Amino acid sequence: MYAASMILRRAFCLSTIALSLLAASGCRRPTDTNGLTHVSLQTDWYPQPEHGGFYTAQLKGYYKQEGLDVEIIPGGPYISGDPLVASGKIQFAMNSSDHILEAIANAHEPLLAVGATMQHDPQGILLHANSPIRTWTDLNGHTIAVKPGSTWWEFLVHKFHLTNVHEVPATFSVANFIQDPSYIQQGFLTSEPYFAGKGGAPARMLLNRDAGYDPYRVFYTSTVYAKQHPDIVAKFVRASIRGWKEYLRDPAATNAEIEKLNPAMSADWTDYSYKTLKSGNFITGDDASGVQIGQFDPARWQTTAQQLRDLGVIQQPLDPTSGYTTQFLK
Repeated sequence: MYAASMILRRAFCLSTIALSLLAASGCRRPTDTNGLTHVSLQTDWYPQPEHGGFYTAQLKGYYKQEGLDVEIIPGGPYISGDPLVASGKIQFAMNSSDHILEAIANAHEPLLAVGATMQHDPQGILLHANSPIRTWTDLNGHTIAVKPGSTWWEFLVHKFHLTNVHEVPATFSVANFIQDPSYIQQGFLTSEPYFAGKGGAPARMLLNRDAGYDPYRVFYTSTVYAKQHPDIVAKFVRASIRGWKEYLRDPAATNAEIEKLNPAMSADWTDYSYKTLKSGNFITGDDASGVQIGQFDPARWQTTAQQLRDLGVIQQPLDPTSGYTTQFLK
């Protein structure tokens, strides 16, 4: 309980810092600094191993070697990179491939995914280790804490006919999970099981990817920026992928930096997250050699687009190639 409360307090402080950084960033146009082109990356959460490749590229000088001065701006639960990227206030941001397609189809945002941060999504349902629930169908008759409107949850509801599930808003904490042996909530394999275990509540997960819903985690820009500055986008993508490969090889320096940037991260948690990302092939995909790092498979995008259409999340047919490009991955 104490650990969860501390995390929430630290998260609030970090969110305030991130919002301040965003405000400053939004007022500044990309400029040349000592011969380097300034660009910004808005992450999808506070500094963590899930951003390891980007921080590695920054620490190791890979961006500078490409002629870029990259500013990494921390994210948080109430920060969205979409309007900032679409308006040109920042150049790159992070999200998931299903989100990109939804933003294009429903909000007409001119977004373009240029690389994969993760080949697989570590999100899913967090259960107590001794829970009798073994399959998604078993969730019927239970209360589950999820973020309202989550597309992945709608997919599970429809596929497994979860008509007898009571939904409550997710709190982004495991405090209730630790206190209640029957509690069920959404989570990421890289974090919630760790904190549940630390709190004396060993946990396991039903992963969305095993249910058939497996969007990419991506980094993206705007269609306008990609068209006007293809050379800069290519440099950013190339250095970022190089950073991810190096991070998987040796995370020590980057993890130490992440722990400095995010006081909520302990060395133990950082190590747990890194090992989970690596052992689960979330970054590399099914080919552990690393050849798939950053890459897109058109069939995967087509599958996600069809799933969104079948769910009614996207009302009109959408060509998934409008949401991504492999131009910079060659």
